[in-house]
Amino acid sequence: MKIVVLKFGGTSVGTIERIKKVADIISNYIKKKYNVVVVSSAMSGVTNGLIKKSELISENFSNSEYDVLVSTGEQEACSLIAARLIHKGLKSRSWLSWQIPITTQGSHKHSKITQININNIIKYIKSGGIPIIAGFQGINNQERITTIGRGGSDASAIMLAKFLKAERCVIYTDVEGVYTTDPNKLKKAKKIKVISYEEMLEMASLGAKVMQPVSIQDARLNRIDIEVKSSFINKTGTLITKRSGIINNRIVTGISSTQNDSKVSLIGVRDKPGVAASIFKPLSQNSINVDMVVQNISANGKETDLTFTIKTEDLNKTKKIIQTNKNINFRKLLLTKDVSKISAIGVGMITTPGVTYRMFQALAKKKINIQVISTSEIKISVLIDKKYTKKAIVALHKEFKLDNAK
Repeated sequence: MKIVVLKFGGTSVGTIERIKKVADIISNYIKKKYNVVVVSSAMSGVTNGLIKKSELISENFSNSEYDVLVSTGEQEACSLIAARLIHKGLKSRSWLSWQIPITTQGSHKHSKITQININNIIKYIKSGGIPIIAGFQGINNQERITTIGRGGSDASAIMLAKFLKAERCVIYTDVEGVYTTDPNKLKKAKKIKVISYEEMLEMASLGAKVMQPVSIQDARLNRIDIEVKSSFINKTGTLITKRSGIINNRIVTGISSTQNDSKVSLIGVRDKPGVAASIFKPLSQNSINVDMVVQNISANGKETDLTFTIKTEDLNKTKKIIQTNKNINFRKLLLTKDVSKISAIGVGMITTPGVTYRMFQALAKKKINIQVISTSEIKISVLIDKKYTKKAIVALHKEFKLDNAK
């Protein structure tokens, strides 16, 4: 059975006119003899409105009731899409997670899909129907509604593609695909035709907002090819696939940047076994994600300076945790808000020497000072002063010939 899973994001279903356009897209796949399964997000702004209501009701709104509340946005969008398809003379109906069911495990707000019973969906498809499935939600072993966290509708689509053995999974959004860098920051950014899971995972975790990292990881683990394309323009998008399926000569695939990082430096930390664990354990326990880490040992070997980055929204909490931590001793705590992490990403780095030198030289020519460096097999990240972000992106985009990427 030739099945295609189509996922529509919040902006794609943001208005009644856009939902009508979505119905046209779906009917075009039907004309091409595909069996279509649709996954929808809530209309743009609806989920945020529901969250606001929960905050007005209580500062300690129940997590289980939170999931019940915010999952209603997808229900609305699915009903509207199905109704429009019926209006067009097609057979369609909406499906909520408990009606399938889509089984999850884990805590409320952050559950993970473990099983999807596809029997009723397959039966409905064979009868000529188009199932419109609510993304972002599932049901746990206590028969309570759960939500899957940020990017949850993408995860729903990817897991449905897995269990249905779909031929394609297409993520419709408000952009034409994945770009070499943020097109809002650089007009010369080019759309990438094909990108590996690994590269996309790095770009998503380093600032690219097209998809959430957890959804890319799900696709990678289950070997689900994803096409990202616009629901507003009928153009080819970006294919996210396995590395072995890509043939190109690119060294660097894209340049990512972040705008919400802060730097924390502990100066004169007494160096002894376990000191780093003593610093990072309470941060982990408070769900504070630590990223770039640099440690410098003093000449006498008795002290160390430790620098790391966190999200700016966690800065005050981090400061308080460190200052009240009785297991560490240090002379000074320095906190810096206005920093940005710039990353060059590409599988071509694995076999190409000199990429680090070229990156550092390009930044040096623009008199951009590097504060922290972090590397992996396919990524080089540097921390710089936030005011030089655009200048750095322009320089690196040109250095690695992404201005002329095809």
